[in-house]
Formats: sequence, C-alpha cells, structure tokens
Amino acid sequence: MSPAAAVSPFRPPAPRERETPLGRFGLIYTLWRNPLEIWTRAHFDLPILFGRSVLGPRAVVNDPAGVRRVLLDNAANYRKDALQLRVLRPGLGNGLLTVEGEAWRAQRRSLAPLFAPRQVADFAPAMHRVAEAAVERLAAIPEGGEIDADVEMARLTLEVLEQTLFSRGLARDASEFQRAVTRYFETFGRLDPLDLLGAPDFLPRLGRIRGREALAFFDGAVNDIVASRRALLASGAPAPRDLLTLLLNASDPETGQGMSDSDLRSNIVTFIGAGHETTANGLTWTLYLLSQSPEWRERVEQEIDANFQDHGDGDPTEALPVTRAVFDEALRLYPPAAVLSREAIAEDWLVGTRIPAGTIVSVSPYLLHRHRRLWREPDVFDPARFLGNAREAIDRFAYLPFGAGPRVCIGMPFALQEAVIVLARLLKRFRMDLVPGWKVTPQQRVTLRPKEGMRMRVSRRAAVRGKNFSKTV
Repeated sequence: MSPAAAVSPFRPPAPRERETPLGRFGLIYTLWRNPLEIWTRAHFDLPILFGRSVLGPRAVVNDPAGVRRVLLDNAANYRKDALQLRVLRPGLGNGLLTVEGEAWRAQRRSLAPLFAPRQVADFAPAMHRVAEAAVERLAAIPEGGEIDADVEMARLTLEVLEQTLFSRGLARDASEFQRAVTRYFETFGRLDPLDLLGAPDFLPRLGRIRGREALAFFDGAVNDIVASRRALLASGAPAPRDLLTLLLNASDPETGQGMSDSDLRSNIVTFIGAGHETTANGLTWTLYLLSQSPEWRERVEQEIDANFQDHGDGDPTEALPVTRAVFDEALRLYPPAAVLSREAIAEDWLVGTRIPAGTIVSVSPYLLHRHRRLWREPDVFDPARFLGNAREAIDRFAYLPFGAGPRVCIGMPFALQEAVIVLARLLKRFRMDLVPGWKVTPQQRVTLRPKEGMRMRVSRRAAVRGKNFSKTV
C-alpha cells in the first residue's frame, strides 16, 4: 500500500457479508431488491462454491484459473443463461451483448474495426470538447452549489456519444435518453420474482409493463436516427465518419454480408444504453472516492496540473497514470457489470469441482475484485494497486471490469480514453465533495449504480487552493 493510502485508508460502502445463505423466499426478495446483498462471507473467501437453489444448480467461481476456463479456454461450452437474456433482450434485442454463436461472431467481426486504436484516437478531440462544455456548465453553478454527479456524468457521457458515435445527434434530447435508460434499468433491469420462480412467459411481469414506455422511446429514437442518416447517405452529401455511418456500411470481413436492420438497431441501443451508462457510473464512483480520500485527490490534482494540457486534443491516459489508476480502482470496487453468468452446455470441471450440464456458472467481478485470496485489504480504496509493478502483478482473470476472453467489452479502449479525458478536465478546475449526511448505497440494476444518486458540492479549485481539507463524513 502506498504511503498516501496508508495515512487514512477509506473503506467505501458495500453490503454486509451474510454469515449463512438466504432461504428460498429471502433469496428471491433480495435478488429483486438488490442482488449485491445475497453474497455470504464464504463467497469472498473460497475459490468456488457449488450448490442448488431456487435457480437450480449453480456454481460461483472466484479462482482466476477457473474464470479463465469459463470465459476463454472453454468459452464455447458456456453460453449466456436464459434469466440474463430475459433481462437484457427486451431492450437490447439481438445486439452484440446478447446474441450467441455464429451470429455473435459475425457481429463482432463487423464491429471490431470501429473500435480499433486509430479509430478510438480519432474520437479524442470530440471527447475533449464535450468535457470542456461540461466544465463551462459547472462554472455557471454558484460556489458550493450542489449537483447530482450521477445525473451529470450520465449527461456528459451521452453527449460524448452524440459527438463521436452519433455525431449528428441522437434525435432526442440527452436528458430524455437518460430518463429512458434509468426507467429501463429500474423496470426490465430488475430481476422479476416470476422469472426467478420459472413462471411461463405468458404471465405478465409488472416491471416489463412499467418499462414499455422506455422501450417505445428507444424504438422511436433509433428509427429516426437511422432514417435520417440513410437519407443523408442516399443524397450523396458528405456523411460524418462516426459509428452510425460505420455501422450502416459495416460488413463481415469473412462473408462480405452487411448487418441486418434488426441487428443494426439492436447495436445502436446497446451502444447508447449500456455504453454510456457504464462509463458514467465509473466516473461517478471515481468522484465520490476522491471526495473521501484527500491524499489521493491531491495526488491526482498535482498530476493533472503538471501533465495535462488544456489545448491537447489527444488521449492523456499515458501522461496521467495516477488518474487512470484511480479510475481503475473505482472499477475494482464498483465494477459496472457486477455479475457475469453462463450456462454450462456440457459437463466440465472447474477448480476441481464437477460442473454438470445445465449448471449456471456465475463469475462475479464484484466478488473477484473484493476476494480475500486475491487482494490485500480488498475493501480499502487504494489506487496504488494499479501503479508501476503492482499493476503487472494483477492476474488478468482477477480483475474484470470489462469482462475477458472473446466477449471482452469491445468499447473498453473508448471508455478508458473518455474517462481519463473527462476526469482531467473536470478535476483541473473543480473539487467535488459529498453533501454532508448523504447516504451512498451501491445497488445492482444491470449496472452497479448509487441507489439514490450522488449529491455533491462543487468548488472551484482556485478558491480552495492552500486550504486544508478533511474527509467528508
């Protein structure tokens, strides 16, 4: 642990570990309320747990070698399970996040060039412009004024998408999109007790009924986005080289076949919904964690002041290793996707344990990132884990904020570049402190987000330099 972190180690909020597993109805209720609360002490201590529950035979794998087998070495034997797809497919359709088999491979081949390093680097100037616009918005707030950082970061990351991937706009106001995304996660993103009990699909789910308005919004907006761009392309007028144009022109390099309208729309919704939400959450958690660790906040500010150029248009990730490390640590403590689940197609063995066909295998980044066999003081906020040689010592399959293996998040380079640019521009000008008394509770709703938002006070750094700061309680 670094000297800075050793001075006043901060243990961010997390649900208390259970001593014993929940019973049938307690499990169903907790999965509906907040799935993060189901884990027992054993889940943070043991390399694998196998048993039967209301969800059938289930294994939770916390051993990096076992995780590697599920996500990489024997990935063909592990498909996305039906419960996960029930949650995701109503909104995301058959996009890259939900499709399986050859259909997934074809989509991945078509989309991979869109996130090549050179293409992502070309997006950096737009990311800088959006971040600077956010700085100007915050500058209009009175000194010490309050914001909901969760809402502000969601707006900012949506605007990044609007300037990079959909550069002629989202056909709707960014705030409308954010409300629809939040509505979707609060309805379809909540595990329904009827699904957990295996009830037939024809029985109505309350959450899906309440979420229909959000789905209708997505459908209308995406149809307008696609129609507008197709009309532009058909007219022969110059079209921006953004994700939307690239998607419309994308083809499988092996077959030459273009993407179907259905797959096109599904991937647009995936990139708008899941793409902005995960980065926004990571930024929100980062701002919160820095507000609770004056030592690390000072280190980040010093690094940005010394190495970040306001006029730079490139990716500052390499020039700001401490800032990047803080963001990585935020993703360790609060990974966007708290659980990855797969169904075993055929029998397998993991960590010396027989896994029968049909077993649901859970790989939880939330558990892995806080597992006591894999991390020293795993519940402490310590970005030093990601600096210098310490980063190299982390097992690739012990840290999974973007997944791993063939299905690793295709947008990872985009998200990391965006996050560091945003943090550098915001933290060069402002400090954000948690509003006193504000309760922070992590809650799993597809992504891992602060339950009631993140109320923070904004101060200009020019007004606070030279003062001593103590941790906000």
